[in-house]
Amino acid sequence: MKEMKKVYFVCVVTSLVLVLGAVFLNSTLKTEERHIKVGFIFVGDEMTPYTDNFIKAAEHVSEMYGDQVECVVKYNVIEENVEQPLLELVDEKCDYIIAPSYGYGPIVKEVAAQNPDIQFCVPTGDNANMDLVLDNYHNCMGTIYQGRYICGVIAGMKMQEMIDEGVIAPEQAKVGYVAAFPYAEVISGYTAFFLGVRSVVPEATMLVKYTDTWSSYTLEKKVAQELIDEGCVMISQHSDTTGPAVACENADGEIPVYHVGYNQSMLNVAPTRSLVSCSVDYSYYFEQSVGAVLEGKTIEEQVDASTFGQDTFAGIDKGWVRILDINEAVVAKGTTQKVEEIVTGFEHREVHVFYGDYTGTNPFDETDRIDLSTEYVENEKSSSPTFHYILDDVIQVLP
Repeated sequence: MKEMKKVYFVCVVTSLVLVLGAVFLNSTLKTEERHIKVGFIFVGDEMTPYTDNFIKAAEHVSEMYGDQVECVVKYNVIEENVEQPLLELVDEKCDYIIAPSYGYGPIVKEVAAQNPDIQFCVPTGDNANMDLVLDNYHNCMGTIYQGRYICGVIAGMKMQEMIDEGVIAPEQAKVGYVAAFPYAEVISGYTAFFLGVRSVVPEATMLVKYTDTWSSYTLEKKVAQELIDEGCVMISQHSDTTGPAVACENADGEIPVYHVGYNQSMLNVAPTRSLVSCSVDYSYYFEQSVGAVLEGKTIEEQVDASTFGQDTFAGIDKGWVRILDINEAVVAKGTTQKVEEIVTGFEHREVHVFYGDYTGTNPFDETDRIDLSTEYVENEKSSSPTFHYILDDVIQVLP
């Protein structure tokens, strides 16, 4: 009987110790649970596909972390005016500031140098690994050339269908591209798209016209219409609005003009002409980098992606690049299956985009030439695209 009482006493004491320990641990975790403030600066708002894509990623952060993370957002900040809202976020004691527009980079990096206790990131930027390298300044981007190439294949399959059905002759396989600026990111994107088209329609050519702005619905629509008037039967874009898609939907010529979008699905504005869109999904980076700041850890070590110095990037295999809303009612037969094949090819590194019987010239230096008989490896050491050559003869830039 004494032994039983002894055992009972030991069990009770042990249980009390465990309960008290659990209470203490839970109390300690609650005490140590960090709360941070994250600032976002956007060049537009939810009305522009580019910014809306980032807004969705920011909303994902709120959904994941709840009241652990307070988000402060500045909308419609043009690149030249980023300093003031940036300093306001610093004064509001933000722990992490994300400013996703290429032109923000230089000023954000200057402010980062002055505020080493705050983390800063410029998605789509390319200066994180340039002197002076800062521990608290980062770049990130998905390897979007993969999405561009796949969308180009989809466009090429549609153009080949048009040729096979006698809608156009092979020499009419002309692609038009509404491009914002002659930056490497834009040139890389439209070249990858075009090479995707060419993989299906070897006769295809491309006309490119720059808007010299990231976001102008009226101008983008106007430029798209000018490309249509030049005889383009397929329009794509690296610009921020739905203007080009609307121009294709409203084109009233004898030959239908199809569209491939960027950053968001454009089926709602071009239901009979939009084929597909692609985008970078920043939600993974935002979630994981915010988590790193919450835990006081290094961002590059916490994000599940490739890193090079202060720069982070991943592709379609990690979900960082997405193919949006293939319009099954419009695309050529077999499109979805083909897309699946190419995605698998990218995952196994079997697709070589910037490769083939092509030469090109740097538009800012005619002595800088490239021969793609030797493959150009995009995103080898940076998240921001670096291919910046205009392919001879097959791509023409209009004034």
